[in-house]
Amino acid sequence: MLQSHHPLKVRFGYVAMSQQLQHASPSQTMTVKQFTELADREAAIRKLERIAISNVENCMRLIKHNKAEGIHFFRLSSRLVPLVNHPLTDGWKYERALAPYLEELGNLITKNKMRVDFHPDHFVVLNSSSKEVFQHALKQLLYHYKLLKGLNIDPKHRCVLHIGGKKQGVEGGLEQFVSNFADIPIALQEMLILENDDKNYAIEDALYLGEKLGIPVVFDLHHFDVHHKEKDLQTLWTRVVETWKHSPLPVKMHISSPKDGPSDRAHADYIDANRFERFVQVIQGSVRKMDVMIEAKQKDLALIKLMGDLKEFSLVKEVSQAEMEFHYEDTLARN
Repeated sequence: MLQSHHPLKVRFGYVAMSQQLQHASPSQTMTVKQFTELADREAAIRKLERIAISNVENCMRLIKHNKAEGIHFFRLSSRLVPLVNHPLTDGWKYERALAPYLEELGNLITKNKMRVDFHPDHFVVLNSSSKEVFQHALKQLLYHYKLLKGLNIDPKHRCVLHIGGKKQGVEGGLEQFVSNFADIPIALQEMLILENDDKNYAIEDALYLGEKLGIPVVFDLHHFDVHHKEKDLQTLWTRVVETWKHSPLPVKMHISSPKDGPSDRAHADYIDANRFERFVQVIQGSVRKMDVMIEAKQKDLALIKLMGDLKEFSLVKEVSQAEMEFHYEDTLARN
């Protein structure tokens, strides 16, 4: 029997590329060697544009595939435009060539009421004392901002970042982030959401920055498990939720499962449904809606398998092909 008056509704999504859809990579690329081997720079740029357009068209196929599968949450590939911000392509107005294609993709996303976001590569960091590294990060963030504007999607809280390295120690790295953040244009500041990582910065560190700078925090359960053994998950999760109170989007989190043993940082092919179900029991009552990004090697196949596994739990109810309701007592409300 369903027990809670306030079920938690969870939408699930996956990352960038489908395992079911063939020949639909949104990350086709071109090497520097291939670029320089072409007869002239103009010809090389035109070829880059053709590849980028093909990537965007493949994204359209992916969005249509997601709609058919009932999936309304998706991470777009950050590699839509090959060799972007490389010295060889300096001055290239890629956004002009892509404009009609991005507009069409954006219309498709909006029409189907899908939440999309980006997660730039790990070398895009904002806590470096190196001006060169910082400037490169800004260029990459501007690239993502231009893509979102081209899609006609509000950039606010659409770009997940890790905090970065810790050459200066954890505290030094956090304070460098605070200092560098002040030098970022407001439009880029508002685009960011911060994630706890599995190596350098635990959830408390992400929360320190999120609370201080007004940045929503993406809770990664796998990274939490690697860092914490007996920490108070309820208290930390309550703080995570609080960082989303001014966001137009529901609370977002990431789930993956360790490949080999509980401390393994590598992602498994699929998701351990038992671990996620235990997590939901702990946080039940904290939010009514949540979006969960699956980071698993098998992409959409992992999502489909997880939906099947979750249906085996008596207090979990299927809403759609990629959405579930969890009907537990409100744990946080009770405590």
